Amino acid sequence: MDQLLYRLITPTDNFATIVLFVLVFVCCYAAYKQMRENDRRGTPREAEESDKIQTWPYLVRIEFLGALAVMAILTVWSVVLDAPLEEPANPSITPNPSKAPWYFLGLQEMLVYFDAWIAGVVLPTLIIIGLIIIPYVDFNPKGNGYYTFKERKYAITIFCSGFLILWISLIVLGTFFRGPGWNFFWPWEYWDPHKIVAMASWDWPEVFGVPTRTIDGTIHPLGFLIGMVTIFGYYGIGALYYFRKKNAEWMKKLGVVNYAILAFLMLTMIALPIKMFLRIVLNVHYVWVTPWFSI
Repeated sequence: MDQLLYRLITPTDNFATIVLFVLVFVCCYAAYKQMRENDRRGTPREAEESDKIQTWPYLVRIEFLGALAVMAILTVWSVVLDAPLEEPANPSITPNPSKAPWYFLGLQEMLVYFDAWIAGVVLPTLIIIGLIIIPYVDFNPKGNGYYTFKERKYAITIFCSGFLILWISLIVLGTFFRGPGWNFFWPWEYWDPHKIVAMASWDWPEVFGVPTRTIDGTIHPLGFLIGMVTIFGYYGIGALYYFRKKNAEWMKKLGVVNYAILAFLMLTMIALPIKMFLRIVLNVHYVWVTPWFSI
């Protein structure tokens, strides 16, 4: 087992990925520590002219020293560790497993659970659009310009759930647990390229005894209806919650449009671990099968 773990960790690209993960969590912990310290001090007062300092030399000096440190680390890294280069591409020999760079492994892992069009186009687009519009739907004027958890507890919790837990988990899963054939392997298991996994998967309507396609290959109407009702019913949870909380003060400040955007993005993010559970535990391939796409 030790040799297998050593073989997983020691490759240059895997080692770099581990270092990046450690740095991400260290930086997040440092930011959280600063948040708690600021919350303990209370809301900062408006800065006066005497409180301000010049960008030069204070900020520029720190940035310059930081740049020198990064250059030194990268220079030592490039000398000590070999680049993860392989032999020239051979069209007759396909690597197994064929993995994307670590920053795309989350997308590659999502292809296991969603249609390629959903996982490769729709979800990444929603992530980018969501990050862009979040500042425009935020109605809380507090917590701007300094680290705080008290005034941004919900935003920080959602970020940590979506990025630190969900997205990084997908990258870890694709890096260390996916072997030949994109099969799942525990870290102590040998990556057997001849491993065959007998997995009988079915779509969500088939769980209730309704096929998703007819004998001639067309979409079954009842199966289409069950999948559509399931998807729209899931997103209908956001509408039900709105009618329950529409008289709340925070809901009035947020507004219907802003709430609809945030609820859609939130439910879409939660849908990913739900679909992972359905695929891994219940072997459910798609929930809603249509002639154009499958979810």
